[in-house]
Amino acid sequence: MSDFTSDFWHLYVGGLTLVSILACLILLWISGTTKANTHADNTTGHVWDGDLAEMNNPLPKWWVYLFVITVLFALAYGALYPMFGKFQGVLGWTSRGQHTAEVAKVEAAIAPIYAKFSGMTPEQMAGDSEAMAIGERLFMNYCAQCHGSDARGAKGFPNLTDKDWLGGGDHATIKTTITQGRIGVMPPMAAAVGSAEDVRNVANYVLSLSGSPHDSVRATQGKEKFAACAACHGMDGKGMAAVGAANLTDGIWLHGWGEEAIVRAVNNGFNNQMPGQSALLNEAQINVLASYVWGMSNKAAN
Repeated sequence: MSDFTSDFWHLYVGGLTLVSILACLILLWISGTTKANTHADNTTGHVWDGDLAEMNNPLPKWWVYLFVITVLFALAYGALYPMFGKFQGVLGWTSRGQHTAEVAKVEAAIAPIYAKFSGMTPEQMAGDSEAMAIGERLFMNYCAQCHGSDARGAKGFPNLTDKDWLGGGDHATIKTTITQGRIGVMPPMAAAVGSAEDVRNVANYVLSLSGSPHDSVRATQGKEKFAACAACHGMDGKGMAAVGAANLTDGIWLHGWGEEAIVRAVNNGFNNQMPGQSALLNEAQINVLASYVWGMSNKAAN
């Protein structure tokens, strides 16, 4: 109801709801007091199937009482809880308030569990079985939908178990990424590179950087045009974590491998987003989750 720009709609919805409830009582009263024209045997004269006569019997009292109780319950509910327009009810209950209270209750209950991890380093947490068990459950609930249950990702979703990090793989960066999310943008570069042939030449040059199969003649011709990409990926193609630009020399292809995939990337660019999780997880949970993710790519250090 807070989206309404005037009191008209609040009064319209609230009034219509109240009138509808009261109309039920009025309808019941009318139906109970109105006399129908019946014959001496209490039939109305309507007959079906030759011998099935309609009678004018009153509603059972238990049904009438139950109907009245239902209407009274609706009125009492509307007085206590939000039901009539933007009237909040005597109790002042809101779904947001109940959710906030329940979240606070849960966080208070789990706080002692996470308190023991607050003073640990990422290395210590990555080696703690309890912390990693909690981290795994958090990962399954909030990260596995995109990165997979094994954290190896998929096309367009990074593998978190290797050493290839677009924005940096240290614990602090991972924690920031989980908290705030990330937006990865590669603008379409075809206009900057040149013609369609130039784009294919650059694609082959990019393939050559990682030793992937490529056309060496095209790669040689594309080296000069790669300067349009060097602002982010560097002249050596090793990328820059500061802007989230991928390393093109390691043979890891987030958006697909091969000449056609690279041509599409140059022509169309990318616009990817990882949502931040701060609205769903508190700082202590994010700390444990970040340690779990960090530990998957640093198993040798655990």
